Amino acid sequence: MNAQTPAAQSNAALMARRSAALPRGVGQAHPVFAERADNAEVWDVEGRRWIDFCAGIAVVNTGHCHPKVMAAVEAQLARFTHTCFQVVAYESYVALCERLNALVPGDTPKKSFLVNSGAEAVENAVKVARAATGRSGLIAFGGGFHGRTMFGLALTGKVAPYKVNFGPFPSEVFHVPFPHALHGISEDDSIAAIERLFKYSIEPTRVAGMIIEPVLGEGGYLPAPPGFLGRLRTLCDRHGILLIIDEVQTGIARCGRMFASEHDGVEADIMTLAKGLGGGLTISAVVGKTSVMDAAEPGGLGSTYAGNPMAVAAAHAVLDVVRDEALCERSEALGVHMRSRLTSMRGAHPSIAEVRGLGAMTAIEFCHDGDPARPAPEIANALKDEAARRGLLLLTCGIFGNVLRIMVPLTIPQSVLDEGLDIIESSLQAIAV
Repeated sequence: MNAQTPAAQSNAALMARRSAALPRGVGQAHPVFAERADNAEVWDVEGRRWIDFCAGIAVVNTGHCHPKVMAAVEAQLARFTHTCFQVVAYESYVALCERLNALVPGDTPKKSFLVNSGAEAVENAVKVARAATGRSGLIAFGGGFHGRTMFGLALTGKVAPYKVNFGPFPSEVFHVPFPHALHGISEDDSIAAIERLFKYSIEPTRVAGMIIEPVLGEGGYLPAPPGFLGRLRTLCDRHGILLIIDEVQTGIARCGRMFASEHDGVEADIMTLAKGLGGGLTISAVVGKTSVMDAAEPGGLGSTYAGNPMAVAAAHAVLDVVRDEALCERSEALGVHMRSRLTSMRGAHPSIAEVRGLGAMTAIEFCHDGDPARPAPEIANALKDEAARRGLLLLTCGIFGNVLRIMVPLTIPQSVLDEGLDIIESSLQAIAV
């Protein structure tokens, strides 16, 4: 069947085709099909404008179709699209690794390699950690999300919907609670849980690495308390465990620094990057200390499509834009503004239990009467749906599904940002919570 022109389509008709052609396991937050996008706005196939507070799940930090990113991709497209870096290399890949090595926190010499997705970066981080230590165990945190591949799912600390019916998962992965004061979990509780693991489940000399998101993504846009990463760094050093910091969602200026872990001044042994790095093109990276990264044997790392030339060109442009447009500083300002506006809504809406975030990563957690023992996913979903009716795209997250997360492009115009925040406020009033 010949594809119809976009003008002949409707969202409903495309949803019907989607349902017939795709498995039901592929979710979709909004019944909308994009026709074009610019910065923080999307227009669907019916011509309706949407304000985008999702940014492709925190991917287009530099906005949809940033001119510098588009120009870089177009220039590379005219030269070549693929050689497989492991067969015929190209300088731009090497140059991107050099840039990442210089940008990642810490004075220890670094090396990097490129892959395709956040999950693939995490899988490779595990491979490198095991090769470097000769150990097999991994420690992760409840609420953490590390991808949909089997080892990524093993590390992920959230069952529904990611792990349901997919087990058994790789062994020797242990989870401990992520600190969250609202729900009564302190930093000390988390550290004590790790120490209990060492007594009851696995000796520390068998643990290769500990992986953590500096801000939980799918787990609720929950920042680690200040200083917590430093405590983990000390604990890992004590036992020869590698600290793996998953900056797939938090990196590339999303949290007010190039990397969220910079807020704690912590140097990772291994860091994973993806999402915002490609400005909408598919690329990820594993960056780590040279002594760690060189542990894998030649040929042990790589992928056919890894470091695609067009994605590499996009990543160079993204890093240029972050620097030239001061997007780290812009991210910090966006977060302060959003959390101030959202906090001002709490008085009229007792279901808002907490407003939180780091840099531009911002969330609202909903609980009945603000009681953390009574999470309210139905309120978060009602707000998402009401905002969509008014032209604003939002997503939920959290262990209980009761958190509304805001992931604006860091280049969003102030007028569009405030228009979206106004929609959130009017939607809260409309659902009367």
